[in-house]
Amino acid sequence: MSETIAIKVRRLAHFDPSFELPFYATTLAAGADIRASLHEKKSLIIAPGERMLIPTGLSFEIPAGFEVQVRPRSGLSLKTSLLVVNSPGTIDADYRGEVQIILGNFGTDPYIIEHGLRVAQLVVAPVWQAQFQTVETLSETERGSGGFGSTGVR
Repeated sequence: MSETIAIKVRRLAHFDPSFELPFYATTLAAGADIRASLHEKKSLIIAPGERMLIPTGLSFEIPAGFEVQVRPRSGLSLKTSLLVVNSPGTIDADYRGEVQIILGNFGTDPYIIEHGLRVAQLVVAPVWQAQFQTVETLSETERGSGGFGSTGVR
C-alpha cells in the first residue's frame, strides 16, 4: 500500500454535488480521475485545433513540498482526438484557484465535452527546489552535449 497525504478540496458553486471528489479507479492506480463540472451542466464544444480550459468546480490546498500533476487519461487520448496540452501540468502548493484542465482537440471534427466526463488524472508528487549555480565548466560525460536523437533510434 502506498502512503497518503491529505489534500483539502473546496467545492465551488458550479461543482456538481452528485460527483465524487477526484478518485482512484483501482486500488493501485497512481492517478486520481477528475471530472468536468460545467456551469449549468451545459456541454462545451472544442473545435478542431482549439484549446480550451475545462472547469472542474474544485480548488485545492496542497501541502508544502508537494505538487499535483495533471496528466492525460490514456483511454481518452487513445479513443478521442483530445489531449491534455501541457502534460504534465502542475498545480503548485500555493495555488488556490479553480483546477481547470487544458484540453486540445487534435482531430478534424468538433468534440463535445459533456458534463461529468473524466477529463484527466491527477498524480501527487513531492517537489524539490533547486539552487541554480553559475559555473565556468561542467563535468565531462560520454554523451556530452549530444541530444535530439544523438543516441540513435534503435
